[in-house]
Parts: sequence; structure tokens; C-alpha cells
Amino acid sequence: MEKNSNIEMITGDPKKAINKLSLPIIASMFLIFANNIIDSIWVAGLGAEPLAALGYITPLFMVLIGIGNGIGAGGNSLISRYIGAENRSSANNAAIHNLILGIIISIFVSIAILIFLEPLLNIMGASSVLNYAMDYGQIIFAFSFAMLLPPIFGGAFRAEGDVKRATIPIAITAIVNMCIDPIFIYTLNLGVAGAAWATVIAHMLSIIAMLNWMLIKKDTYLKYNRESFHNDLSMYKDILVVGIPASLEQLILSALTIVVNYMLTLVSGPVAVAVYTAGWRIVNLGMLPAIGVGTASISVAGVAFGSRKYENLRVTARYAVKVALIASVIVCILLNIFANQIAFIFSYSESSAQLEPLIASFLQLMCLFILYVPFGASAGNVFQSVGKGTISFILTTFREFILVLIFAYVLGFVFNWGEFGIYCGMLVGGGIGSLIAYLAIEFYISRLIRSGDNEL
Repeated sequence: MEKNSNIEMITGDPKKAINKLSLPIIASMFLIFANNIIDSIWVAGLGAEPLAALGYITPLFMVLIGIGNGIGAGGNSLISRYIGAENRSSANNAAIHNLILGIIISIFVSIAILIFLEPLLNIMGASSVLNYAMDYGQIIFAFSFAMLLPPIFGGAFRAEGDVKRATIPIAITAIVNMCIDPIFIYTLNLGVAGAAWATVIAHMLSIIAMLNWMLIKKDTYLKYNRESFHNDLSMYKDILVVGIPASLEQLILSALTIVVNYMLTLVSGPVAVAVYTAGWRIVNLGMLPAIGVGTASISVAGVAFGSRKYENLRVTARYAVKVALIASVIVCILLNIFANQIAFIFSYSESSAQLEPLIASFLQLMCLFILYVPFGASAGNVFQSVGKGTISFILTTFREFILVLIFAYVLGFVFNWGEFGIYCGMLVGGGIGSLIAYLAIEFYISRLIRSGDNEL
């Protein structure tokens, strides 16, 4: 198979490949989350209720992003395995199937969310800020394809080691969003709807850039042309076998946020939801180094698995955890030190000033959650890379939706610790679940090496 520098990189030393892939992926993810945080920062100037409204939309928005990342992970896994097996024609065909599947799913998801948006918001307890939430959500979800397609297309770019093209469009999106957000919200006086329009317009530029490389310039390693396409239903299945569980993982995480929002509403009301909305976004931002390293491991581990170099698979899993853990410790320390300064960006207006000490206290406690992420994220991504998306989904569900919620409920309600108990429960459940996930991937790889069978 003809190779370029990117292919030589991901098929070589796993450690070097992870080092080279991780930083652009982390930057890309940072910019994706930055878009969401930027909306919150500007909307915070409108008051606590509009900010809380974004808190109720955030879980649904993250479902959308999760579907895109999940299908992108499925495409990444399949394509990288073909590249590892030195089967370029099948890799090209898989990339085209990934593109087609992304378009079909984006249409379906947009229609489904719009139909059920208002009932979902009412179930989530957003009735007191429903108008704000609908103003923002209807625009965002009407243009779901703008958020879905870039991570799906980016999965194919990452599979061939071309992380620059998976990152540059996201950078453009973030910069444009930063520039036009205040214009749409305040200058044009569109309020929360303006934040939504700015986000949609910025994301459209990502799609234009990626389609230009794939279909017009045609200078990618993977080829998107009629000659490379041979309809194969098994390829859609292989992408979805990883993509659906990976997408459902984000659904589980969003469901967790919905339930936590509901718990906080019961114990403290909308103010607690506003604090959690702002603070948890920063914690999510702090998780990005670990998640980015884990995402990089999909390509590297997929190539190792496709080429049957199972010892490289072990090296990938362990090195990903090591690098991610070092980064997470640094992030946790920084968040603890600068909690008050970070909290201020969500409480700079007179109407939201009371949130500053509450958000700062939240960050100083919940930054500890970041320390568990390297173990769970890396394990899940390596399972996805070898086509075992269902195992990754089961581990995530057990960790985030069972252990976290059980401990949050027990400490928050049974022990009557309120908000503090809910947050402590999240820490305890997340820590136990992440360690279980890491032990599972170590056990799987050990069996794989002993048997030499890639069908485990």
C-alpha cells in the first residue's frame, strides 16, 4: 500500500503516533467546547434564567455532538483497521460509506429532536425557563447537520493521520463564533436566539472547508470518488457497531446531566442548575486532554489491531493513560488555584454576580473528577478501536449512569447532604467505574496476546 508521512506515522511507534496526534485533537476538542462555553459567557450577561436555559439545552446539544463523535469513531475504527491491514481500496470505500452515513443520520436526528424538543425540556424541569430554552434549541437543532458532520468527517481524517484537517475547520468555527456571538446577542438584540445563530453559522464554515478538501481539491489520502465506492451494507454495519454504542455513551452522559439537573432542582432550584451548568462546562473542558489522548489512541490502536501487532495495542493503551494522567493532574491543580477567576467569567454582570462563590466552590471540588478520566476514556477508546464498541458502552453506562447516580442519590438524599452530597457521589462513582474500565481493557489485551486471535 502506498504510504505518505501520515500513514507512516500511525503505523510506526505507537508512542510517537499518540504524541503527534494528541495535541491537534485536544486543540480541536478544546475549540468545540469553547464554542459552547462562549455562548454561556455571553448569555450570562442576560441573567441567571437565560444561563439556566442553556443548562437544560446542553445535555441535548451534547447528545448531538456525541452522535457525531460516535459515528466518527466508528468510521475511524474501521478505516484505521483497513489501513493497518494495508488494504487501501477498502479504506477508501469505508471512508465514502462514513460520509454517506453521516448525511443520512444528520437528517434523521434533526427531525427527531425538533419533534420532541418541547416535551423533553418539560420533562427535564425547564418549564420556568422554557421560552429561553426553545428560542435557543429550535435554531440549534434545525441545523443539526452543521454540528454532526464535522466530527464524522474528522473521524476519517484522523484515521489517515491527517489531524490538521480535522482541526483547522474547528479553529475557524471557534474564531468566527467568538467574533459574531456578541453581535448577534446584543448588537442585533436577538438574545439567546442570537447565540444559537452565531453557533450555526460558524459551524457551517467547518463543513464547507472539509467538503472542499474531500470532493473539490481531492488531495486527501483517502479517495472520495465513484471508482472507490462499492456499496457494501456490511461496512455501514461495521461503522455502526462501534458508532451506535459510542453515540449512546454520550446519550448516557447527557442523561446523567439531566438527572443531576433534576436532583439539583429538587434540593436548591434554578440557581444550583446555573452553577452546575457553568462549573461542569469548565470541568468538561479540563477533561479534554485525557479525552483527546484517548481519541488519538483509536487510530493508533486500530492500526495495531488491523496489523495483528497486539503488543503495540498494549503499549498504546498504557501510554495513553500515562500521558493523559499527567495532563489531568496539571489541569486539576490549575483549576483549583484559579477557581475564583474562572468563576468570574460566568458572573460578571450584576444579575449573575451571586453565582461567583458558588461556581468557585464547585470547581475546587469537582476538578477531582478529571483525575479519573484517563483510565475510563483510554479504555473505552481502545475497545472502540478494535470494534468492541458495545463493551465500551456497557462500561460507560455502569460507570456514569449506575455508579455515579447511585452514589449521588445516596449521599445527596439518603444522607441528606444536598448539593455537596450529589457532587461527592459523582466523584466516588466515577472513580470506581473508571478503574474497573481500565482493568477490563488490560484483561482483554492480555487474552488477545496470549491467544493471538483478533476475534476475541
